[in-house]
Amino acid sequence: MEQIAALRAEWFAQLAEAIDGAQHLAWQLGTRESTSAEARELYGRLEAARQELDSLRGLQIGGLAIDPDWLQKLGFQPGPELNP
Repeated sequence: MEQIAALRAEWFAQLAEAIDGAQHLAWQLGTRESTSAEARELYGRLEAARQELDSLRGLQIGGLAIDPDWLQKLGFQPGPELNP
C-alpha cells in the first residue's frame, strides 16, 4: 500500500510540474501577443487543472480544506507530504 501511495505522490508531483511549465508558457504567449484571449483561456484552464490536482491531493482550495481522512475512507491514500 505504501508503494502505491509513493507512486501516486510522484505522479502528482510530475503532473504539478507539467502544469507549472504549461502555465509559464501560456503566460509568456499572453504577454507577447498583447493580451491574447486564447492564452488567457489556456492559462485559466491550466489553473482549473491545478485546482483539481490540489483537491485530489487534499490541499486547500478556495479557502476550503478537504479532510485527508475523508479521502482515505473513499480508498485514497495520501502521499507522504500529507501524512503528519
